[in-house]
Amino acid sequence: MEEILVIKPSSLGDIVHALVVVESLRRQRGNVRVTWLSRDIFAPLLETCPTVDRVIRYRREGGLREIARVGSALRRERFDLVLDMQGLARSAFWARCAPAPRKIGRGDGREFSRLAFRELAPPPEKGFKRAHAVEILLQFLRPLGLAPEIRGEVSFPRAKLSESVRRLLAPDGGDFPAPILLFPDSRRPEKEWRGFRELTSLLLAASQGVPVVWVGSSRYAPDPAWDAVYTDFVSLMGKTTLADVAALISRARFCVTNDSGPMHIAAAMGVPVFGIFGPTPPERYGPFPLSSPKNRVIRAPGGDLSKLSAQAVFERLREQAA
Repeated sequence: MEEILVIKPSSLGDIVHALVVVESLRRQRGNVRVTWLSRDIFAPLLETCPTVDRVIRYRREGGLREIARVGSALRRERFDLVLDMQGLARSAFWARCAPAPRKIGRGDGREFSRLAFRELAPPPEKGFKRAHAVEILLQFLRPLGLAPEIRGEVSFPRAKLSESVRRLLAPDGGDFPAPILLFPDSRRPEKEWRGFRELTSLLLAASQGVPVVWVGSSRYAPDPAWDAVYTDFVSLMGKTTLADVAALISRARFCVTNDSGPMHIAAAMGVPVFGIFGPTPPERYGPFPLSSPKNRVIRAPGGDLSKLSAQAVFERLREQAA
């Protein structure tokens, strides 16, 4: 059994990109055991994914003392291979702490992290600045003699809906139809499209019994009138865990998202997803691969999300569903 340590503590979308690559590694290499070093807030999601066998948690709020604690814990481990897919000074430090005969770092690593490795993942054909994030991470497979390509889909079969979320979706205790999921959040405010309210009204008027569900943080509130007018609308804003999100996406008819982590989860699982893009180019950050018929994007004119109308998004969604 080959023991592999993957260092990829954040962020959510980047972790999902790395999962896609490690799943391909597992399918090509076989007989491996994967330990993943992750921020504590993302660990519950990784623990529901069979791509990962064990998770080591890192608490960023602990500062330098926590970085040292994780490094000390890694010194007591034994690995055959270490992959630093983060490419920062702290991740390179952890890679140096972990005993292993072979360690590979990011060819585009920052904070002088490349100096910690004798082996680096090579640049993709498009170069680091033009390639998609997944294409960059796929290059970790080349030094291992593996094909830098996706094989299989990522799944989260151990992710179960919490009882509180299930009651909101099915108050009578029964099952519920595959929903349309809308994710109005993104990690950066400039990537958040403000047309989700109007788009939701258009979807509810046309959904014909299909539940339309908002998922995300509590800072965005849906229109309070929807609950009175539409029986098919459910707001889960501020009420879900990452495990809930993965379980919901696995059952979704399709997802509508900003450039965000849930978009990448849906793409990795093979669930139809429609990404809304503004300042970030979908060629580098969109649902991967963009060539998949399940992955669709729309980019705002000139990259300005304020210029993208809900009607334009709705029309593109109808074309995709046709």
